[in-house]
Amino acid sequence: MRSTKYLVLVMFFSILTSPVQAEELLSWQQCVSETRTAHPDFYSALALLQQAEADRRITGGSLMPQLSLSLNSRESGTTAKGGSLASSHTYSVSAQQLLYDGHKTSNQVARTKEAIKGAQYNYRLVSADLRFALRSAFTQLLKAQDLVGLTVEIAARRQNNVRLISLRYQGGREHIGSLRQAEADLAQAEFEVSQARRGLVLAQTTLASALGRDTHQPLRVQGVFKATDFSTAKPDLALLAKNNPFFQQLDTKSKAARYDLAAARSAFLPQLYVTSSIGNGSVDRLPFNELEWNAGVTVSVPIYEGGSGQARVAKAMAVLSQQNAEEKSGYLQLFDFLEQSWKSFLDARQMVVVKKRFLDAATERSSIANAQYSNGLIPFNEWVIIENNLVNAKKEFLNAGADLLIAEAQWIQAKGEGLDG
Repeated sequence: MRSTKYLVLVMFFSILTSPVQAEELLSWQQCVSETRTAHPDFYSALALLQQAEADRRITGGSLMPQLSLSLNSRESGTTAKGGSLASSHTYSVSAQQLLYDGHKTSNQVARTKEAIKGAQYNYRLVSADLRFALRSAFTQLLKAQDLVGLTVEIAARRQNNVRLISLRYQGGREHIGSLRQAEADLAQAEFEVSQARRGLVLAQTTLASALGRDTHQPLRVQGVFKATDFSTAKPDLALLAKNNPFFQQLDTKSKAARYDLAAARSAFLPQLYVTSSIGNGSVDRLPFNELEWNAGVTVSVPIYEGGSGQARVAKAMAVLSQQNAEEKSGYLQLFDFLEQSWKSFLDARQMVVVKKRFLDAATERSSIANAQYSNGLIPFNEWVIIENNLVNAKKEFLNAGADLLIAEAQWIQAKGEGLDG
């Protein structure tokens, strides 16, 4: 009879907490696929890459021949009586080709190539960050879903306990303090049902944002609280740190700074151009009559520019020193992050095993204690402690499962793996 009432109460609370609007069911792979194609951070990272590629083409254009066309038509005259009008038509095509500038432009082109690599590493870094955010949001919703069911189960159990203690109180086998305690536990359980329901809505909103959606609707995810990485041997953290896109991005900035320094030093060297032009600059001739042409070589040698050249070299050296220091600092931070993430991942895996044992023990103790309390073999205070232990063990096991998935996600982020991995 008691078990039948318990099932009825569970169904009652489930109806109260069920969403009115139909929920969209998503798997982890569906979430990954949608985020990869819809999240605005990916478009931002892609735009940065396109900008870097455009900068390379802009800088590299200086190494190609420069062509220009000039057309000019002019009428002139006077307002005096009998004044005459004069027409002037000129045109020319000019060409210029850089032959030598101390490798300044080639160093600048090499610098833009490093910038492209940096933008590519930034894209991977954005992917890794988005994966962690998505996995965290996915896990929180998965946990919120189970928490709603768990709190409903606990509330139904507390309601059943109130009925049991109320009957014992009416029969003179329990005092009013025990009944009030049971009622307070029920009130707490009912609050936690409402709290879990609100948390479910928040988790759904967070996941929708992590997916890149600008509209939100009820979502439901399917998954289990199990890690996919079962490795036990500690990996080579130094190698992982150097392969991380964050470190590689810092490395490209250091290389780019070296090219900038070389380009700044090249500014003191002469620049050599070959130039030519063809056209008609004569007045009172038809535009296509008697073409004029010229060709030559231009040499430009910087002599004095107020010390700005030395200042640019000094600045480039300082930037290079800064980038080298940031690269080393970034490596140390990454190594520590990998070490911490690996430890947290192992701790979380082991904690799940521990909490499962506590849950099994609490379940067994609760089953025995319920029978003992019903037969008057243990007092209320001892029985309620065992009941609370079971409730806490269920919550802690759920939390441990969620912590495991988040710890694994952080370990994957520390390795620099993204949504494409």
